[in-house]
Amino acid sequence: MERKTIRKWFWVWEFEKEEAWLNEMASNGWVLDSVSYCTYSFVRCEPGEYTVRTEMHPDDESYVRFMEETGAEYVGRMMLWIYFRKKTEDGVFDLYSDIDSKIGHLDRIGKMLTAVGGANLIIGVVNSLNPEIRLGWINILCATLLMYGLGRIHGKKEALERERELHE
Repeated sequence: MERKTIRKWFWVWEFEKEEAWLNEMASNGWVLDSVSYCTYSFVRCEPGEYTVRTEMHPDDESYVRFMEETGAEYVGRMMLWIYFRKKTEDGVFDLYSDIDSKIGHLDRIGKMLTAVGGANLIIGVVNSLNPEIRLGWINILCATLLMYGLGRIHGKKEALERERELHE
């Protein structure tokens, strides 16, 4: 079986870009077979044979079993992210059934960014006040980057909330 591995970085707020790239790879005949930190392994498939979906979801075996019962194949997990693929011929493959489930997904991402960004900010400020530690600025920089990501997620969430209001 022909295989290839690609190392690629996506920010957590670029999950849609990552998913689009994985589906572009599948449309070119390379379906995701395993995933680890910034490393994607693919196997040769028929072009367009699979659709790939990603989701930030807690480790939950019952959820994986549920997804497998719908015909999705569990590909793997990278930290908080879970990856599934499904044969395109089996029909539309979406993880979110409505706007509220999409908003819930963005809420989970936002809470994680808030926690990690807030912790980095606190550590950075505390370290900056200690003259013996000169690298507090790194944590402050990380916090700034994560808060930028939080803003991106918040913007996506607001757009979905406006869309929901239009449909009510």
